[in-house]
Amino acid sequence: MKLAVKLIAFVALAAALLVAGYWWGASRPLTSAAKASRVVSADGKPERKILYYRNPMGLPDTSPIPKKDPMGMDYIPVYEDEESASADAAVKISIDRIQKLGVRTEQVCMRELSRTVRAVATVQADERRLHIVAPRFEGWIERLHVNTTGQAVRKGDPLMDVYSPDLITAQHEYLIARRGTRDVEDGGLEVQAGMERLTESALQRLRNWDISGADLKTLQQEGKFTQSILFRSPVSGVVLEKRAIQGQRFMTGEMLYQIADLSRVWVLADVFEQDLATIQRGQTATIRVEAYPDKVFPGEVTFIYPTVTPETRTASVRIELPNPQGLLKPAMYGKVEFVSTQRKDRVLAVPESAILDAGTRQSVLVDLGEGRFEPRLVKLGKHANDYVEVLDGLKAGEMVVVKANFLIDAESNLKAALSSFARSSQDLVLGEEGERGRIASGSSGTVPLSPSPSSSSHRGEGIIEAIDVANTIVTLAHRPIASLGWPAMVMDFKVLDPALLRTLKPGQKVAFEITEASPGEYVIVRIQPQAEAVAAHGKKH
Repeated sequence: MKLAVKLIAFVALAAALLVAGYWWGASRPLTSAAKASRVVSADGKPERKILYYRNPMGLPDTSPIPKKDPMGMDYIPVYEDEESASADAAVKISIDRIQKLGVRTEQVCMRELSRTVRAVATVQADERRLHIVAPRFEGWIERLHVNTTGQAVRKGDPLMDVYSPDLITAQHEYLIARRGTRDVEDGGLEVQAGMERLTESALQRLRNWDISGADLKTLQQEGKFTQSILFRSPVSGVVLEKRAIQGQRFMTGEMLYQIADLSRVWVLADVFEQDLATIQRGQTATIRVEAYPDKVFPGEVTFIYPTVTPETRTASVRIELPNPQGLLKPAMYGKVEFVSTQRKDRVLAVPESAILDAGTRQSVLVDLGEGRFEPRLVKLGKHANDYVEVLDGLKAGEMVVVKANFLIDAESNLKAALSSFARSSQDLVLGEEGERGRIASGSSGTVPLSPSPSSSSHRGEGIIEAIDVANTIVTLAHRPIASLGWPAMVMDFKVLDPALLRTLKPGQKVAFEITEASPGEYVIVRIQPQAEAVAAHGKKH
């Protein structure tokens, strides 16, 4: 009886302890670990958050939602814990390999970015210093004093002797008016004033026809007209164009000479539209021409033309400069350099060679030391003289790879490809040992069925679609290959031993073995008709 009472009391005490423990545990706030452990899926396993889906072939392509690649393979989910683990991963390369690749690094530092814009240009005459000789009367050219293109003239130099009936008539009118003024000296004031007006009107008519002051002075002093008038140059310069011919009849307003003052010239530079923002009026520029390679001509930007040429996507920028010696001639080709400072303050910058540009994103390789390199996404700003501004992703003092970074990036892509196929998370260490384990593409003879130390083999079955004997390529419509996670598809495979193709023909059902010769590239090491493969497999067992 006493034993039964003790047993009942023990059971009651245990039940009380269980109730108290349950109440105490339920009343306590959950820790972060406890909360995480309570997030479970329907089958009782903890749920994992999917960040994105990556390409199953190791290509740098991701998707926020599930999808398939062009071969029908599903994209692989990347979970939050995998991303955090891989974020700290760095590409590791042996010291010997670094020396052979010629890797060179440079420190990230603050710089004052100045950009040099280069453009091709042509020399042209200053449009404001061009002059046309076009008489305002009709006549004939009796004699040419300037009869060659390119001849230099000074203002007032004789160009040609011209005969014009209109000029003779105007001279007669002037002389008659002047004689009449003398005849009415004893007349009234009104008559004298009228004759003086007629005299001045006849003289002004000759001035309006660009008759030089010296010729008019001779007419006034001598009081007799001339059959031909000497037509003089209105400006100093060089004759760019001469249409006047001795004995030629010319009409009113017809161009006979084009004269340009080349003491100051224009240089029109064709600047690409993406560089226009760096060009400002008043900015200095330097010009070089092929004719004088040892000379540099300084000039000033005076105008930026408001239109862009659609064919070349360039806009013209006008530079003016003095040309006292006449070295620069119209239509000469030249090269122009504009030096502009992007910002007056110093900014964080790296060499442009350090940038790995994937189109939608840019990255650099940060040297962590001891052969470890970390890819880092960066946000870029202005480009100037082989340097680029870094807005985010780096800090001053870090070392970035500026030479052979594309080779290191290729090694990093190789690591991603191997991880996707072998599902391995090991770091890639490239050195001499790894190179000796690669499959030589020029090997011949029978390739062993057993997996090699550098790559495992995978078995498959399919039907031959086509055979390219010249290139040792066979097209197979193969069934799913479970060891690689491949679905059924049609693919081209390289065959290492050309002798394997001698007994094969399109339409045959075959069994084959493939191995990875290079990242993402699989080759056939053995292939035979399916019936023979089944028989050989039966003998082994």
